[in-house]
Amino acid sequence: MIHISTDMETQIIDDIMYRIVSRSMEHGEKLPSENELATKYKVPRMTVRNALTKLEERGYIYSKQGKGRYLKEEAMQIQLHLTGKTSFTDKMKQAGYELKTENFVCEKIDYNEQIYKILNLNKEESVFKVARIRYINEEPIAIHSSFVSETMFPRIAEDGPNIESMFAYYRNLGYKEFTSKKSLLSITFPTSNEQKLLSCKSMVPLIVVESDCIDVASNKVLEHTKILYRSDKFKYDITME
Repeated sequence: MIHISTDMETQIIDDIMYRIVSRSMEHGEKLPSENELATKYKVPRMTVRNALTKLEERGYIYSKQGKGRYLKEEAMQIQLHLTGKTSFTDKMKQAGYELKTENFVCEKIDYNEQIYKILNLNKEESVFKVARIRYINEEPIAIHSSFVSETMFPRIAEDGPNIESMFAYYRNLGYKEFTSKKSLLSITFPTSNEQKLLSCKSMVPLIVVESDCIDVASNKVLEHTKILYRSDKFKYDITME
């Protein structure tokens, strides 16, 4: 019985996903009730509830207390070029988005072999993480973490909590032009803390972009960057510049 119930959950999920992808449902449209779906598929109401819960966890639908479940609004398309030549802040403002940045972390990190190697540091040196939440139209879109060397930026512990744009910070210190060697793209799922910061469910995939920022004049690596993007509220144009 459990096996059959699981199969039916999958069928319900697949059927609703097909309607979403084929656009036979409108964004914001109310879904049939649990009772209606249970009757349609000839399954217990709990089977329907489990299927809908999974769709909600994945970020496709949402609940209104006492009113039912609805298909989420259409995702906003965000143009995002995966290069280190222009800051995230500048990219979003140039594209006309209403961007807000909240700095929430400036802390010394434990030794991390990958990050230390990228920044060309030894174990005795210190690396600070400066993390910001990015909002578009008042909704959290990304967690942006920059890892920088205290050796290169001696005031980072004092300055870090007030930094919204690392590129602006670098420019104030005399760095003018930036580039990057490569960008890595992967997928992960949010931790409980990231769920709170990004206002998303545990099963909403996050797009991970890792890159570095290099000063063109000196060819020095200024920072290693890791950005976590929500995948459920936005579509990302990653066309290369």
